[in-house]
Amino acid sequence: MGLGGAGLMLLSLLLLIPFGGTLLLLLWPGQPSPQRLRLLAIGILGLQLAISVLVALRFDPAVGGMQLRELHRWVPGIGLDYALGVDGLSLPLVLVNGGLTLVSAVITRDIDRRPRIYFAMLLLISGAVNGAFLAENLLLFFLFYELELIPLWLLISVWGGANRAYAATKFLIFTAISGMLILGAFLGLALLTGSVDFSLTPVLSDRLAMGGQLVLLVALLLGFGIKIPLVPLHNWLPDAHTQASTPVSVLLAGVLLKLGTYGLLRFGLMLFPEAWVRLAPALAIWAAISVLYGSLAAIAQSDMKRMVAFSSVGHMGYVLLAAAAGTPVALLGAVFQMVSHGLISALLFLLVGIVYRKTGTRDLQVLHGLLNPERGLPLTGSLMIVGVMASAGLPGMAGFISEFLVFRGSIAVFPLATLLSMVGSGLTAVYFLLLVNRAFFGRLAITPATGDTSVDGKLDVQLAPVAPRETLPAIALALGVVLLGLIPSSLGHLSESATTALAQIGVGIS
Repeated sequence: MGLGGAGLMLLSLLLLIPFGGTLLLLLWPGQPSPQRLRLLAIGILGLQLAISVLVALRFDPAVGGMQLRELHRWVPGIGLDYALGVDGLSLPLVLVNGGLTLVSAVITRDIDRRPRIYFAMLLLISGAVNGAFLAENLLLFFLFYELELIPLWLLISVWGGANRAYAATKFLIFTAISGMLILGAFLGLALLTGSVDFSLTPVLSDRLAMGGQLVLLVALLLGFGIKIPLVPLHNWLPDAHTQASTPVSVLLAGVLLKLGTYGLLRFGLMLFPEAWVRLAPALAIWAAISVLYGSLAAIAQSDMKRMVAFSSVGHMGYVLLAAAAGTPVALLGAVFQMVSHGLISALLFLLVGIVYRKTGTRDLQVLHGLLNPERGLPLTGSLMIVGVMASAGLPGMAGFISEFLVFRGSIAVFPLATLLSMVGSGLTAVYFLLLVNRAFFGRLAITPATGDTSVDGKLDVQLAPVAPRETLPAIALALGVVLLGLIPSSLGHLSESATTALAQIGVGIS
């Protein structure tokens, strides 16, 4: 039976719209053109985003628990219920998913090979991510968590770069292991507690011994650590990003990585609070290592896309640091970091994709002067500077707010790990300044055979203008990054009650 009135079916609409859209695209009669399929996908995703905004308008920020809940008994014999709910932890991520999936469809171009399947997979991933963020049942979460695996594998392996098969296979193996660890933890929870109730409720210490909690929590940490990804479980990410197309990289960095950080907070800290306290010091050190490694690895890259990919490894470490500290301020910072990183990384990958299409390379050793106002990519370069400043945590940008909250909430609990993470934050400015200085300043020139006038062994070029359908999404993302930095209360009031309630579950940490 269900909970609440008909208005509460809004959460189901966030699943029915993208899943129904998937079937519509796959079953559409005849041979529709790629452009028609793209417009249809944009319309469906626009409707999904509108419903997400409607959910936000009906959401009461003062309530720390789940709202707009739906509950229907599905397979009671194994504890699988259709249970949905939204709170201040999941709602911002649902909005990010709706916005960035729409951006991915808008910037998609030149999909002449199996366009029907391509756009259907975008819709399927979006619905699966919504389901994972809204699920209040552990098995239901796992079903949605696994549902996005094959569609993303197809998007990389079919529409990726030259080494797409290798990158897609690596992604598939790592993510499959992640799913097995998470499912093993959920099933182990049922085995050790003697219950088939997989509802999302904290585990009480009198129902599960500390040894059992630690084993299950470690399994979850490894499973979600692969998805985030944390060092040394990150190996799949740079290859996946390098070979994926720009829309898929936007989706992967902006949305799908957040399944790992969300799961860490929702199922790690919430289900095993006492074990979390025991492991928190080690988690803080793990976070600092990921931040420093991601930053140092990014500095060593000459491929712009791999640099941005390694920056994600570092920036996701901030969420683990905040979760380890477990204070209300730190956990609010974790939500800010997930949202801000989603917007910033999507912006950076979109801009790198524009540079690659216009120049034929992402190599920082051969790109120069792209900010040239007459023959270069001045708007792309200007937006890249905005994204770089936001990622480096400059005041007035979303990255500053998220990092400040994480560091402010964590330093009293784990001062050493927080200070090391601050060093990693400083290194972000180093590698992104290298990117901007090498690629966008100086005389416009590219080493590959493009252009007609040779100067100093390089070729001067006249780059084609950027299409509005690529520029406008980039401008929208840049505005979002700036507005979130200038008006942080727009996100803070949505999540503060939920993160405070989550911190109270692990109150022993603080």
